[in-house]
Amino acid sequence: MGLAKLQMLAFSGFAAVVALAGLAYIFIDAPPYLRATREGVPYFTPPVANPLNGKPLDLNMLARHYEGKDAK
Repeated sequence: MGLAKLQMLAFSGFAAVVALAGLAYIFIDAPPYLRATREGVPYFTPPVANPLNGKPLDLNMLARHYEGKDAK
């Protein structure tokens, strides 16, 4: 086996290890910005019921309205 093939094999192995370590870090210890939206609402939050008519409301819309960003 030539030196070039050995170097390429070592480089490919190193790149694979770094990629797998990065994916493992993201899935095992996710940073806070991957767990919630900009308004602080966790992802995959179910809609909440409107007490007046029972229709579902998006929690992100409620957070934006509460912060005053949805006002017209």
